[in-house]
Parts: sequence; C-alpha cells; structure tokens
Amino acid sequence: MLDEKTDVLVVGAGPVGMAVAITLADRGLRPMIVERAAAHQTTSRAAVIHAHTLDILDRMGVGASMRAEGRLIQKFVIHDRDRDLAKFSFANLPGKNTSLLMLGQDRTEAIMLARLAELGVRIAWGATFTEMTDMGDRVVVDLQTADGLARVTASYVVGADGMHSAVRNACNIPFEGEQYAESFVLADVHIAGAEARDEVSFFFSPAGLMVAAPLPGGRFRIVATVDAAPERPDEALIQSLIDTRGPTRPKLGRVSNVTWASRFHVHHRLARSYRKGRVFIAGDAAHVHSPAGGQGMNTGIVDAYTLGRLLADVLLGRAEEQSLATYEALRRPAAVQVLRLAGRMTDAATVRSPLRRRLRNAALSTLTRIGVVRRRIEMELSGLAREALTISD
Repeated sequence: MLDEKTDVLVVGAGPVGMAVAITLADRGLRPMIVERAAAHQTTSRAAVIHAHTLDILDRMGVGASMRAEGRLIQKFVIHDRDRDLAKFSFANLPGKNTSLLMLGQDRTEAIMLARLAELGVRIAWGATFTEMTDMGDRVVVDLQTADGLARVTASYVVGADGMHSAVRNACNIPFEGEQYAESFVLADVHIAGAEARDEVSFFFSPAGLMVAAPLPGGRFRIVATVDAAPERPDEALIQSLIDTRGPTRPKLGRVSNVTWASRFHVHHRLARSYRKGRVFIAGDAAHVHSPAGGQGMNTGIVDAYTLGRLLADVLLGRAEEQSLATYEALRRPAAVQVLRLAGRMTDAATVRSPLRRRLRNAALSTLTRIGVVRRRIEMELSGLAREALTISD
C-alpha cells in the first residue's frame, strides 16, 4: 500500500528521480518515488559520469562507491580513423574530480538504490501515473497499481519520467525540437586486444561516427550512428562498425562477446517550461539530445540536485516559495548549452562530403592546439563550464 501523503512525489525511478529523492531525504524530508516498471532495470544504458556530476554525487554520498566500481578516464581523443585530430585531458580540471568515470547505468542506479535504503526511502514499483490535480496548496495524484487505483497527496510533484513524460504531458508543456535522421546503436562488448586503451575515443569516418570507451571488467561501450539499425544489434554489426570507423593501424580489435546492445532514435528537444504550478520536470522529461559527449544523464542528475535543494529549503521554511523559480532560471539555460554542444559534436561527426571533412579536420586540429580553446572544450565536456548554473552550497 502507498502512503496517502508525502512531501514530494517523484515520478520515475531512474538516476534523475533517485537523485531528487536522495537530495530531499538527506535533508530530513519524506519523498516518495513511483515507477511504472515492475522492477529495477539491469541494462547498461548511460555510462559516462563527468567531473561536475561526480562533485554532485559526492554531495549525495554516493560518489565514492561509484568510483570504486567504475573506471576513471582522463583522456578524450577525437580521431579520423588513424589520424589524431584533437586531444583533451581532464587531469588539470579545477576541483578534486579530475577524470570522467565510466560506469554502466545499472550499477549507478544500484548504488543510488542502496543510498535510498539507508535514508529510508522505498520505491513503489509497478505504479503508473495517470492524472493529477494541482489544488494550489497541494497536488493530488492518481496512480494505477497492482492493487488498483491509489491516490497520493503531495506538496510538490517532480516528473523524472523520461522523454515521453506523462507528467510533462499532463501539464501541457510543449516539448520543442525534432528527431535526428540517423538511428544510433549502443553496445557493451569485449574487444580482444583493446584492453589497454585508456581513453574515450571519438572517431570520425566517411561511414559515420563511432565512440569507443572502456568500461569496468574489460568491456567497451560502443556508440555509433547507423542509418537503419536493427532492433538487436549483433556481434557482426558491431565488428563491422569497428572495422569501418575505427583505426586501421593497428585495428581496435576483435569483438569476442556482446553483453548488451540496443538501438534508439535521438531527438533534439527542450521543454518550453520546467514548471507548472507545484509540478516540475527534470532530466529527459525536460531535455533530450544526441549522446555525443555523454551529457544526458549528467545534466539530469544536476537538474535533480538543484531542484531537490530548492524544494528542501522551501519545505523546511528556509526560503520563500518564489525561490523555486531559480530552478528553471538555472537549469534551462544549462540544457540549452548542452544541446548546443551535443548538436555541434554530432553535426561535425556526420559530415560526409570529402571536402567538408578535410576542412573540418583542419579547423579542429588547428583550433584545439590553442590552449584557451582546448581548455574551454574540456570544461564544457566535464560540465564544469556550467557549474554556475547549479545551486551552490
């Protein structure tokens, strides 16, 4: 049975929803998380955690556990097959986190679930949001559960329920943008001979883009554009992508096992507003974009922390309700910057014309030799360039 009342009802039990709840519960509040899935998902999905996000996760009490399980990487290199075009290093970033962390989303979520358990927060699995009514001083939400219809009254509601957010739709908030023409393949694979690579490699090629990043346990995350990707990418397809887009001298290696693979279509969209009355949206419910640069989950977690801090201050009487406007004022501009970054990277990587490819390569190679330009890109990739758009401690 669900509790009938809660301080904040969070719809969606992904990293964003859990981050909101951790932030609230860590300050003594009573959030409730509801999730339409029957159980915790065990697929890898998002795998990159950037330096600024690690700073935020440390504040939530989960960063150390994630670093212990993940693989820390300090280099991000853009190649055109065998040619190195640009090299970026996170080693000299300001602050204590001077790497990105590769860790599958399943493990990120498992660590966050453990933290929620420590804080006494449980997730109501198999509870589907159906409708809600903002009463002015509270929100009444109807949920469909295995036991029938449940009604929960919350001071505030947070929609962290993904790109097709039911909460956003119920608020009639426009989700503006478009879908990329290409589909994308994601796969976690073992590549014989590639274990020693210690960089996130972003490959340009005439055939399309490919990202190869080392994961814990000797695996690699492969991300690539494919015009018509199959529903379940197999070993032969992943090997073909590596052979036609990766280096030739020496080759990246031979795929020996595919532990997980999926396809998806990428949208470039931004919610017109992040709030309607006492209802807020965060993460993919508010913004979606290309996976280039690995910014999606990271931006959502920072959304969640910022919103959780603001809601906590209001609910604990430390701030006036008007301060909640700060959430959209900070986080929507951050999303605009992320969409611009991911879009630029995707556009650059998908150039097909030989002349435009040569011009792109020359410009990228020349510009990134300039220290201030290279530093700016490193700060953007790490998320630290948007630190001012996060609630400060």
